[in-house]
Amino acid sequence: MVGEFIYPSLFSNTPTVKKREKFDQTVKMGGLETERTTTGWAARDPSGVLSPYTYTLRSTGPEDVFVKVMCCGICHTDLHQAKNDLGMSNYPMVPGHEVVGEVLEVGSDVSKFRVGDIVGVGCIVGCCRNCRPCDSDNEQYCHKKIWSYNDVYTDGKPTQGGFAGSMVVDQKFVVNIPEGMAPEQVAPLLCAGVTVYSPLNHFGLMGSGLRGGILGLGGVGHMGVKIAKAMGHHVTVISSSDKKKVEALEHLGADDYLVSSDAEGMQKAADSLDYIIDTVPVFHPLEPYLSLLKLNGKLILTGVINTPLQFVSPMVMLGRKSITGSFIGSMKETEEMLNFCKEKNLTSMIEVVKMDYINTAMERLEKNDVRYRFVVDVAGSKLDQ
Repeated sequence: MVGEFIYPSLFSNTPTVKKREKFDQTVKMGGLETERTTTGWAARDPSGVLSPYTYTLRSTGPEDVFVKVMCCGICHTDLHQAKNDLGMSNYPMVPGHEVVGEVLEVGSDVSKFRVGDIVGVGCIVGCCRNCRPCDSDNEQYCHKKIWSYNDVYTDGKPTQGGFAGSMVVDQKFVVNIPEGMAPEQVAPLLCAGVTVYSPLNHFGLMGSGLRGGILGLGGVGHMGVKIAKAMGHHVTVISSSDKKKVEALEHLGADDYLVSSDAEGMQKAADSLDYIIDTVPVFHPLEPYLSLLKLNGKLILTGVINTPLQFVSPMVMLGRKSITGSFIGSMKETEEMLNFCKEKNLTSMIEVVKMDYINTAMERLEKNDVRYRFVVDVAGSKLDQ
């Protein structure tokens, strides 16, 4: 499987609903309450090396959905978190926030899902539900949001992500996967896809005829090209080299390709773009890209960078340009994005690996050696080895 691009579904047959008895369970001594355990692959320290780790899941509450993980994408943020690049990691940590799985059990108050449904779980598994962002369906900006992993849930236990056999998630933070979409293709959409869709939606950039730029052609960037093209935009990929030019133009359907170090090409493209979605997750200068924007153009930052970025103010002032940011998307936008991708027949370009390859995959991701997203076949992996 390693190194192979996968397009047909690994899970093409209708999933069989398995009995809960097949899952590892232990009973608390002296009580009747049953604890469910699962095995994931966790980082133990800032080396970021992942290895098997068995831990307890909470019981399925009234609003909860118990999900058997089928597959999970690997995002650059997983790398940041596993290696404590942001200085906020807690160990042991099971990463993974692009999760697709099968519902095995639902709580008594769950109305959106049934046993056997194929569902997705993204970056967030909790919020306060009563602040302005939560009230306006922007729960990803809630100051009390709970991350899928490397966080603490309301019960005081650490949250753990999708590089694991199963998860228990509040139904608010679970989405149905449209029928006919392959699970491994959907996984990257739950972060990379909605990260692009959300700012285009929010800033009113979904109409046809716009000219957009995608800076960086990785997991988020390649979905940016596909989604923007499906909206009818003229799309220019901007990269630091011409290594991905053929892929961008011929495989992804971009209209133009700019190398940022090509002074003549960058000059010719000045004042030509309505927006740029900046997906680069490391430090880079902003001024070369601000020059590409039209009057009122927007540079939209989506990459997590832990060092300050710089620019001179006239670059923004003399074109009424905006530097703004966007973080994933809301649950509402995630559902809209999945339906949009289903309607437009959009898929992600992926490389499927088993869990025992995950450390190599993380090393390759750090070197940008993937086209364009790794997806772990969790259900087909031996998690305890």
